[in-house]
Amino acid sequence: MELVSSRCKGLFETGRLLITPGALEATKKAGQGLEPLIDRHKSGDWGDMCEADVESNNAAIDGGTRIMSSYEMSTGRVVWLITESDRSATTILMPDEY
Repeated sequence: MELVSSRCKGLFETGRLLITPGALEATKKAGQGLEPLIDRHKSGDWGDMCEADVESNNAAIDGGTRIMSSYEMSTGRVVWLITESDRSATTILMPDEY
């Protein structure tokens, strides 16, 4: 996994920012910058999540549980961002890498 960075403060701490090899390759093929994805995640734009997951994420901001976002890229492929409950790390990954 590679480390990435973001300048956006956001609603919660992300800890170390990591990306899997599959997500790195897919975002490069899509011409998708990583910082916009991280900024969306940190700002509470959870992407393509069902209402129950949106509510869970909103509660997790202060409740200390896992936060997950899902974004469709220009290629139609989906990338996930998952922040651990202890806020030690956020991983960018493909759904099949979960």
